[in-house]
Amino acid sequence: MNEGHKSPRFKILVGSKDISKLVNDRLVSVGLTDNRGFEADQLDITLDDSDGLLEIPPRGAIVSVSLGWSDSGLVDKGQYTVDEVEHSGAPDQLTIRARSADLRAGLSVKKERSWHQTTLGQIIETISKQNKIEHRIGQGLAEQAISHIDQTNESDASFLSRMAKMFDAIATVKNSSLIFMKAGQATTASGKPLSKVQITRQSGDGHRFGIADRGAYSGVKAAWQNTKTAKKETTTVKRKPRQKKPAGPGQGEVIQGADDNVKTLRHVYASKTNAERAAKAEWEKLQRGVAQFSITLAYGRPELFPELPASVSGFKPIIDQQDWIITRVVHSLSDSGYTTALELEVKASEVDG
Repeated sequence: MNEGHKSPRFKILVGSKDISKLVNDRLVSVGLTDNRGFEADQLDITLDDSDGLLEIPPRGAIVSVSLGWSDSGLVDKGQYTVDEVEHSGAPDQLTIRARSADLRAGLSVKKERSWHQTTLGQIIETISKQNKIEHRIGQGLAEQAISHIDQTNESDASFLSRMAKMFDAIATVKNSSLIFMKAGQATTASGKPLSKVQITRQSGDGHRFGIADRGAYSGVKAAWQNTKTAKKETTTVKRKPRQKKPAGPGQGEVIQGADDNVKTLRHVYASKTNAERAAKAEWEKLQRGVAQFSITLAYGRPELFPELPASVSGFKPIIDQQDWIITRVVHSLSDSGYTTALELEVKASEVDG
């Protein structure tokens, strides 16, 4: 695929050895999926082996890949560890599958421990130090109090993912740094806004838009056990708080949602704080899932990655008027060109309550 003199480019290193020229005439396709959170990013390289001369690479090899265009240079897309190799035919082809190399071995080791009277920031700092990586935590998260939580036969990666769900956040390791930040906020971990991506209908080969009934739930309710009164109580959240009359002792209810059609969480939480936190996280998650949009860009954009904010134009007004967040990016390069498929969801702050 050419646009003037524009043509796709790639660079592949195995270890420190550049094999780009060696595989250029054999390349069938390169596919790179960039996910949010601890879901591993995946690299697939398919090579022509019709002459039978290719050697099957060992599992565990480190592969680095860069993608781009002849007129704008290459963008480094990271390192990946080979964990699957497949040979098929005829015609004979070798497919090398590798996953993001940033998930350190220590993060996958199951552990037994409890965290008591601490904060989310202290937990993140401890785990990052133990795994010898840097860490960044989003604004407003570090000081969140954790009265007690158990890590039972659970890896740090799994534990962090569970913690992320509690706060409607994203936990991931990128470029040797543990990142814990709110989902769908279009900011860096330090709170700085990310540059918005502009996407026009003319830049896409195909799109899909879907919207759910945003009135299906008017709030989220979570129950908690009041240890002073031995009663089970509830807390409800929505976007806009409303004033309520003062409640009696042991019967407090934080209303941040309408009562007519709330979603009730099944778990009974140990404290009001935990219940409020869980209800808020579930409500934010529901709001982000109201609308989804996907598009395949005819000309690949290697600079795109999950959590970037995006605006679109040339579609229906309901699509164009939303502020979007990229949640998944799939780069595909072959002899027919280089495309980028995007999945997007509504930016959390843009959804009406």
